[in-house]
Amino acid sequence: MEDHDTGAGASAVGMSGASPTQSAGQHTARFSRHAGAHQRHAEPRHANQRQTGASQADQQGDQPKGKTRKRRKRKRGRKVFARDENGAVPHPAPGAISASQPRNAPPQVEPRLSVPQRPPQQELPVFAALDLGTNNCRLLVAVPGRHGQFRVIDAFSRIVRLGEGLTASGRLSQAAMDRAVEALKVCGEKLRNRKIRKARLIATEACRSAANGVEFLDRVEREAGLKLEIIDRQTEARLAVSGCGSLVERDTQGVVLFDIGGGSSEIALIDLTGRRSPRLANHIVSWTSLPVGVVSLAERFGGRTVTRETFAAMVDDVAARLKVFDGRDRLAHVLASPNFHLLGTSGTVTTLAGVHLDLERYDRRRVDGLWMDRDSVDRMIERLIGWDFQQRCANPCIGADRADLVLAGCAILEAIRGVWPSERLRVADRGLREGILSELMADDGVWRNDGGRRA
Repeated sequence: MEDHDTGAGASAVGMSGASPTQSAGQHTARFSRHAGAHQRHAEPRHANQRQTGASQADQQGDQPKGKTRKRRKRKRGRKVFARDENGAVPHPAPGAISASQPRNAPPQVEPRLSVPQRPPQQELPVFAALDLGTNNCRLLVAVPGRHGQFRVIDAFSRIVRLGEGLTASGRLSQAAMDRAVEALKVCGEKLRNRKIRKARLIATEACRSAANGVEFLDRVEREAGLKLEIIDRQTEARLAVSGCGSLVERDTQGVVLFDIGGGSSEIALIDLTGRRSPRLANHIVSWTSLPVGVVSLAERFGGRTVTRETFAAMVDDVAARLKVFDGRDRLAHVLASPNFHLLGTSGTVTTLAGVHLDLERYDRRRVDGLWMDRDSVDRMIERLIGWDFQQRCANPCIGADRADLVLAGCAILEAIRGVWPSERLRVADRGLREGILSELMADDGVWRNDGGRRA
């Protein structure tokens, strides 16, 4: 099962300041100019014109004409002859008439000189981020670009449903672990085929909460050759914020960023009314991680057949969890501002955006960064509630892999909107992996003292 979020379009996150292709193009342009000059010297029609002009000058008997011809010859000599370090003239330039060459002889054509090769550009360092979640296994490989940006050079994403059955049993099932290991083997091959400067490989809620989570990661290390770390919920929330920094505009005063995952949902309150730091995560004033996600909620309430009553019950369940969140009012002073908005980074909001745009095929470039107003979100959720399972499967932005999960995600979104009502929602097709890459590159100093751009 492949996830439509392959990350292949994630290059939109940033482009490198100077690409090898551009350098090659500049080199080729200079080479073409030399070749064009050489071609002009060797053109027979031009040579005949020069010979005809010389014959006419020879037929003139008056002295002033001779002086003119002599000056022209010296002038031509200064232009086309090159002297070496000892003052000698080693070779005439292409197309020039030398002193030993008969005046009416065709011009000599020197072999084309090779253009000196430029030293190779310094190889850009490569960074990698892997996120093994409750529902997806995702990998991004990137090189740094302009300040704070990077360019994706490889990506992988597959729905593995590692947390399937976890809510009922408290353990990762054998089938789920097998699916995840197979996906991680692909990731391992991709990483071993590149020279990686730094990488961070993380596992989230499924491995955090499963009784056999650590045991499973030992198996991953043996069979896929990858050593994953289980991160805590606070780190997960911070990385989600770090991955979305470029989608928060300068005049923004407050943001509630949420990441609806498979087994948990991270929510961060970001206050930007003071002096803004380059790192958006520095402005988190409160955060929470709900132990509920699309997989766990759908397993408890049912995902295939969802009535309006079932949907309302899911919303109430999440709302009750948010009610006990002590820091929920930390953005009360900006909730009424037009410069406050929600920012969602998850399959739920990207799916809603794709349905909203009526895409025939999911397109990350059109979804990432999209603004949706309150009425548009209301209409899309109402539309999805009205569809049965087969209709959800048939939509190209949902598909069979998400059809039983999307309404659980919408219920979590509705509970969040109930606590932090906003006229605007911004959609982010990015998250933990991008946050990992941003932090790895910043900590490595790749953007330090670059004047806003890599050399």
